[in-house]
Amino acid sequence: MAIHVVMEPPASAGKNASESAVFVRDGVYFFGFVAPILWMLWHRLWLEAVVTFAVGLALAAASEWAGLTIAAPLLPLLISLYVGLEGGALRIAALRRAGWSQWGVLEADSADDAEMRYLFAAGTLEDEPVPATVAISPAVAPRSPTTGAALGLLNYPGRN
Repeated sequence: MAIHVVMEPPASAGKNASESAVFVRDGVYFFGFVAPILWMLWHRLWLEAVVTFAVGLALAAASEWAGLTIAAPLLPLLISLYVGLEGGALRIAALRRAGWSQWGVLEADSADDAEMRYLFAAGTLEDEPVPATVAISPAVAPRSPTTGAALGLLNYPGRN
């Protein structure tokens, strides 16, 4: 299951928070690794795209100036790796700068599942049936501690 961070718009935006919430998946963004600037522009990370472009130019100029002809193609790989790994954090930071607030963190298989869990937790799905509770078995009496030999640092109950 993936972790999704739920970001809600500011109250001054005049939007319903539950309808316009943004779900940002915490994980690796492959397209952010392959084409970081295009990925940032797609997600409207304008400032980050400009900084990434400037850093890429600076790295190219520095490698040319230092005579690193072999390492020059590898330096943009660092930028791509950063965007691929931290793309979600970049999106969350941009939303926070825009005044959005973090509602919470959800664990779900997909963005659709995360949206359903968010809407259920926010109380907007009142007409939906509540899932049946799971029957919990009565507490079982704990085992008596064993005093036999243990392998390693831990003593596993019921095993010698």
